[in-house]
This record gives sequence, structure tokens and C-alpha cells, in this order.
Amino acid sequence: MSPRRERRSAPKLLGYAAGVAALALLCVQAWFYLQVLWWNAHDPAMSAFMEERFAQMRRENPNARLQHRWVPYARISANLKRAVVAAEDAKFIDHQGFDWEAIQKAIEKNEREGRVVAGASTISQQLAKNLFLSGERTWMRKGEEAVITWMLESTMSKRRILELYLNLAEWGEGIFGAEAAARHHFGVSAGALSAEQAAWLAAVLPSPTRYDRGHTTRYLAGRMRTILARMPAAQIP
Repeated sequence: MSPRRERRSAPKLLGYAAGVAALALLCVQAWFYLQVLWWNAHDPAMSAFMEERFAQMRRENPNARLQHRWVPYARISANLKRAVVAAEDAKFIDHQGFDWEAIQKAIEKNEREGRVVAGASTISQQLAKNLFLSGERTWMRKGEEAVITWMLESTMSKRRILELYLNLAEWGEGIFGAEAAARHHFGVSAGALSAEQAAWLAAVLPSPTRYDRGHTTRYLAGRMRTILARMPAAQIP
């Protein structure tokens, strides 16, 4: 092929490659959206995050098992719902998936510290990550998380989003969901959690595998006091 023909064909090849990439991206988003529609009416047995954790556990112990039992929203203590909203996403009822004020404050704090020390993920964003994505931190994954968050908020009620979140959140090594967490840490059902027990579960959410069987440190005690003080004002669906 002559140099002139090569120059003419190069833009066509680039255009073709871009078209294929765009089509592939569209197909991926369509698949995510279909899954969101399905899970609006059906309860997922596993999430992508649970599968990733389970694979890690099995590499260390081939006999490892996950503890998880789905419970409907009505059978989860209002104490836990209020505690999680108070601790993780105070504006959950009001925002459309993103707390822009919290995001701006986190950016400013991280810039002052020169490293990532604060986040501002809402419950909807955390659910998007848990349902579909890996734990890696890349700009591409954050972008996908934002798209899925929009899908969740535009398709599901706040009640359904919180129900999914509480049933899929990690609360210890191989412990997933409110029911398994309540029974493992306190020996009660998710519906019987007291305010203090709920505050403990909410307090450990950022690092759930560091704490076991309701053990309380000085740091956790402080977090619990803050959460308990905020719980009466926490709005839940």
C-alpha cells in the first residue's frame, strides 16, 4: 500500500475502532441497567464485592464460607436504618445519589493533607460499587460507579436502595448483610437490634474486618456516641 493510501485509511481505522469501543461501552451499560431493573424486583443472592471477598477467603482457606441471609426491609430494626444513615449518608433521603457538598469538603480536606484521607460516597454510590464493581480505585471505576449510581436512583425507591445496601454490606470476615451481622456479633435478629448495637454496626462499616464480636475500642466508643446523638434526626424511607 502506498504512503498516500495509508494516510487515507488511518482515519477510517481510527473511526472504526472508536465505533467498536463505543458500541462495547453501550452494551456494558445496557447490561448494568438490565441488572438494576431485575434487582429492583428480585433479591440478589450475591454481589460482585461478595464474590471477590469469597474468592480471597477461599484462596486462604478452601473450606471458607460466607454468612449471609436476606431479610426484607420491614424485618430490619429501625435503629440500624437510622444508625447507618446517620453514619454514612445524612442526606440520603434528599439527594439524587451524590452529596455534592460532602464531595467538595472531601476534596478540600484531601488537598490540605496531600493525600486521600476523606471520602464522600453516599449509600447509593456504595451500593453501586458493592453490586457490580471491584475494590480497585481508578478513575474508570469511579466513572462507572457514577453511572450505575444514576441508574439506581432513577429506577429504585430510596427504601429499596437502603434495603439492598443493608442486606449486602460487609460486617466482618465473611459476614454480609444485617441479619448475619446481628446474629454473629450480638446473637439477635436484625429486627431486634438495640440502638447501641446498631450504632456499633454502623461505626465499623468503614473497616468491618478489623473488629469482631461486638468488641469496642476507644475510637469506636467515640464514633458510637456521635452516631447515637445523630440517630433521632436521621430520616429513613
